[in-house]
Amino acid sequence: PLMYLGAKHMVTGYDHLLFLVGVIFFLYRPADVIKYVSLFTLGHSVTLLAGVLGDVRANAYLIDAVIGLSVVYKGFENIGGFDRVFGIRPDARWAVLVFGLFHGFGLATKLQELALPERGLLANLASFNVGVEVGQVLALTGVLIALTYWRSRPAFSRHAFMANAALMAGGFVLVGFQLTGYFLNP
Repeated sequence: PLMYLGAKHMVTGYDHLLFLVGVIFFLYRPADVIKYVSLFTLGHSVTLLAGVLGDVRANAYLIDAVIGLSVVYKGFENIGGFDRVFGIRPDARWAVLVFGLFHGFGLATKLQELALPERGLLANLASFNVGVEVGQVLALTGVLIALTYWRSRPAFSRHAFMANAALMAGGFVLVGFQLTGYFLNP
């Protein structure tokens, strides 16, 4: 069951990828990309494992709504919204780590819906998580290649604001979708 869910999650894990696209959108140095993706992966891995192994439960719709808000947050941060609207600049490293915790917990809520065998659970979860992270890195590699090419084009600076506004809009759609599920499926 974990392999099936892993394949399904990577196909439908657009919420995680949207957030990470926002994270790497303005990162130009490979060391920065690695640092931020590693922070996300750390948070994601901790709550995925702790949530399932510790049987920590929460409403999946509400956790996924927070994940949608993480996409909104990243787009808003990328367009300088915090500086302009609130006069503050949150520490992006902490934000990525904290939202990574929510993203991992969101996946844990999905795994908890399955009848997972206790025998070998830790090894299976660890293997599953590695597979998810490898798939995520492969997808982000393609995104980073496309972003690098796009950044070299003169139109990038003109379109970056709209791309992040679209990222925010996608996040709001995710929030709305999840909250609708929460209220229609109590």
